[in-house]
Amino acid sequence: MRKIDLESLACFKSVVDTGSVTRAARQMNRVQSNVTTRIRNLEERLGVQLFLRQGNRLNLSAEGEVLRGYAERLLRLSSEAESAMLQRGPQGTLRLGTLESTAAARLPPVLSRFHERYPDVSIELVTGSTSRLIDMVQRYEVDAAFISDPFHAPELAAQEAFDEELVLIAARSATGVLDPTQLSRCTVVAFSSGCSYRRILEEWFASTGVVPYRILELASYHAIVACVAAGTGIGIMPRSILKAVHAEPQLQVLPLPRRYADVTTHLVWLPPHESASREALRQLLADERPQSEV
Repeated sequence: MRKIDLESLACFKSVVDTGSVTRAARQMNRVQSNVTTRIRNLEERLGVQLFLRQGNRLNLSAEGEVLRGYAERLLRLSSEAESAMLQRGPQGTLRLGTLESTAAARLPPVLSRFHERYPDVSIELVTGSTSRLIDMVQRYEVDAAFISDPFHAPELAAQEAFDEELVLIAARSATGVLDPTQLSRCTVVAFSSGCSYRRILEEWFASTGVVPYRILELASYHAIVACVAAGTGIGIMPRSILKAVHAEPQLQVLPLPRRYADVTTHLVWLPPHESASREALRQLLADERPQSEV
C-alpha cells in the first residue's frame, strides 16, 4: 500500500482552508485539475469520502475532520524538520492552551520576551479548564498547555511554570464567611466542574464537613469578581488575578489553609513529539522560574 504523501496532504489542507478546489489551486499556484486529482487519489487510497459538497462550497466529512488533525501535525513537523536542517531558529506557529487566569496574569510578560527572542514564531492561544486543556493536548489540538494542580495525566510530560496562591473572596459586607454554618448557606461562584481551582475549593469544603447551598457557574474571572462583590456568594481564585484586574479593593480577601492555597501551574505536552518552538518556550520558563520564586 502506498503511503500518504505530503503534497497530497498540502492540497487537502488548502482545500479545507479555502473551501474550494479553485481557490486552493490559486493559493498553491497549481492548475485546478492537479488539486482535484490529488484529492481524488487521497480518497481512493484511504477508502473514504473526505468532502461533502454543499452548493459551491466543500465541507469536511467526519473522516475528513479526522484527517485534518493528522495533516496539520504532519505538515507542521515537515516544516520544522526543514527548518532544523537549515539550522534556523524556531519558527512557524506554536499553539498553546492556557487557563484564563494564567493568560491574564502570567503570560503577557513571558510571551513578550518570547517574541523578542523568536520573532519568527506566531503564538495562538486558546483558554479552557484544566480537564479541557488536557484533552486538547491529548488530541494534538494544541502543542502544549498551561494547567494547574490538581490533575492526573501520567501520559503527559510536565514542567513547573508558575507558583500561585489561592485565596477565598467574598463581598466586603459579608460577615462570618469562614463560619461552617455560614458556609453551608452560601453560594459558590466558580467556573465549570473541569476547573482545578473549583476542585480545590470543593475539597476544602469537604474537609470542613460542609456542602455549599448551591454553585453558580460563570465563564470569566471578571464575571465571578462582579458577582462576588455584589454579594451573590463566595469564590476562589489566584491572588495574582486579583492584582492583575485590580479587584482587591472591591472584595474581602481571605486566606485558605496552606495545603489548599499553594498550587503550581505546569506546562504539559505529549511526548515524544518534538517542537523547536515548544522547547524554546520551555527553556525560557526554566530560565525565569527562579526569579518568580524570589
